[in-house]
Amino acid sequence: MQNQKRNESTVKDQRKDGGVWLKQLRVSAGLSQRQLAQKVGADYYTFISQLENGRGRVPPDRYREWAEALDIPAHTFVYNLMRFYDPGTFAILFGEDDTIGKKFETIA
Repeated sequence: MQNQKRNESTVKDQRKDGGVWLKQLRVSAGLSQRQLAQKVGADYYTFISQLENGRGRVPPDRYREWAEALDIPAHTFVYNLMRFYDPGTFAILFGEDDTIGKKFETIA
């Protein structure tokens, strides 16, 4: 049972880290939360706030719109989101040392 709690905590921390990354991208793109919400078709700008605080995920069917709105290549956006949202799959695809995926990284 202790492992489950640790895993839940790790997931929350990773989501928070992902939210920080999303916020950095938004700020670098010069967008307010409201502007980003409009660009990605979110009904409420508070959705952006929730994501930036690690409470939720970018819907996978909207990855391209988000990447376009944040002015980064879609493959770079998905690569980085996977690091935060699905690290197990990320490790399988790219390995622990992630030499394959280095070209997809961005510095926000």
